[in-house]
Amino acid sequence: MRLPAWTASLTWKAAAFITVMCCALAALLGILVHVSVTNQTVREARERALSRLDEATTAFEAGGRLGPGAGVDPPGLPESLRALAVDGQRGTMVGSGHDARPTMWAAGPAAAGTALAVQIDYGQGARTIDGLDNAILGSSVLAIGATLLVGAFAVTRVTRRLHTTARVARKISAGDLDARVNDPRTKGTGADGDTGRHQDEVAAVAGALDSMASSLQARILTEQRFTADVAHELRTPLTGLHAAAELLPPGRPTELVRDRVAALRTLTEDLLEISRLDARSERVDLDATWLGPVAERVVRASATDTEVVVVRDVCVVTDRRRLERVLGNLVANAHRHGGAPVTLTVNGPVITVRDHGEGYPDYLVEHGPQRFRTEGGARGHGLGLTIALGQAEVLGARLRFTNAPDGGAVATLALPYDEPVTWPG
Repeated sequence: MRLPAWTASLTWKAAAFITVMCCALAALLGILVHVSVTNQTVREARERALSRLDEATTAFEAGGRLGPGAGVDPPGLPESLRALAVDGQRGTMVGSGHDARPTMWAAGPAAAGTALAVQIDYGQGARTIDGLDNAILGSSVLAIGATLLVGAFAVTRVTRRLHTTARVARKISAGDLDARVNDPRTKGTGADGDTGRHQDEVAAVAGALDSMASSLQARILTEQRFTADVAHELRTPLTGLHAAAELLPPGRPTELVRDRVAALRTLTEDLLEISRLDARSERVDLDATWLGPVAERVVRASATDTEVVVVRDVCVVTDRRRLERVLGNLVANAHRHGGAPVTLTVNGPVITVRDHGEGYPDYLVEHGPQRFRTEGGARGHGLGLTIALGQAEVLGARLRFTNAPDGGAVATLALPYDEPVTWPG
């Protein structure tokens, strides 16, 4: 039987542990106190009963009158205690008298086959033990409740800080590199860096996470600046190189030079676009756009043999230029690295681009596109999918990469729309 999900919480586990330990401790102390007080009460009652028995025995042997509560084979005498006295031994036993009240019996030998016994009231001792048990039970419940409240308060403070650290870690994983825990226990208060309070383990984890995020952010910013600087520096010489290539005489070498210069210019423009996306400086120009005509226009501009299927055409508010950029990159990637036939399907606000090649690599499906990474040369990709993903985020859309069960890569773009979006498949 599986436990509910909430039982996995550290707060619940700590509360359960505290409860079990408090109950065990309360039970142990209660048993020790109960046994000690019970033994003492019984011992005092036994001593008084034996003292009365000595007095009754002396009077019986002298032929005098027995005191109250004493007699030979009195009614209510426990049979086991009577048998012990008949055998010539003395003993005591807690039982009940003829009126069913708690009684301490003491018996010894009398005449042949009879027992001389005395009884004293044991009601006060029994009430003392019952009152003690009730006091132990009540104080144990109060102690457990108070300990639980204090423990829950202490554990909740720790778990709240852990939840904050986990939430910040998820933000960093989602791309928010400015997120920080900023636990006050990790802050220095003096010029020499001494902290105002000692760090605990949670503060150490929070400090390590903040340090990691700062280091990661600095490294990514350095890479972004490097990418932007390289792209800007290449732009000017490439412009001159392109102009010079246009002046070359016709021929096969000239075609090769012009082709490579064009590829280098495209790569430079892609790097510039990625640097703008990384800097989050892009702004959208929203307008009402019908998706069916956009899909057909993208396919015509790509000059590829791509089938357009419009299941349900809708009008969405989006940036048409950026949408065409995303779809164009997806179609180009499908033809460059996939296999025919390639289909672009519009089904409401969801647009899919499907090819019938070998499918996306596993790392791309799990982690998304990575710049310049190739998978054995069979299905590599450069910056096209990275730019498509970045432009989709600018549009507020979701772009997902999967592989079809019967083979082929499937890129699914879900645009913001008033109606709920259902992912195909």
